[in-house]
Amino acid sequence: MYLHVCGLKTAVAARRARERDTTMGFKLKVEGPSAIELGTTSIISVKFGADIPHDSNARSTDLGSTIEITGKILTALDGEAFDSTKQLGLWSLVPAEKADCYRKATIEVIAASQVVRKYTFPNAFVVDYREDYGDMEGVGTFRLIIKQKKDKMSQIAVEGGYSL
Repeated sequence: MYLHVCGLKTAVAARRARERDTTMGFKLKVEGPSAIELGTTSIISVKFGADIPHDSNARSTDLGSTIEITGKILTALDGEAFDSTKQLGLWSLVPAEKADCYRKATIEVIAASQVVRKYTFPNAFVVDYREDYGDMEGVGTFRLIIKQKKDKMSQIAVEGGYSL
């Protein structure tokens, strides 16, 4: 009986590990005066886009790039550190006159212990930041939209296809 229970526990642990490895997750790291790091427990979705004018008849030189990140605002439990969503809100309030409104942002898209994509915007700035709260959703959600500085578009890095 004991061996059977241990075997069952091992099988359950193995299944949970496989589920963890096949789930998709996202990580955000923003480097600046205060480090901002959000992990797979916070971020729900990431959308990357190349902003090209739709009224163009040829490839335009007016190119931009945007990343939209949505996620959960988590509360600290049992002495854990608070998540960095507060820092995202503070970054969004930095005026354009200050140099630290531009920061290096790195977003990783992870699936099955593989980095599917890694986007690096070395001169990212906040276009929009919103926090939504309600009594039905739990603590809250956030939406962050960042862009790369237009004259630094050539410095964007898109990597991926390697193990963690």
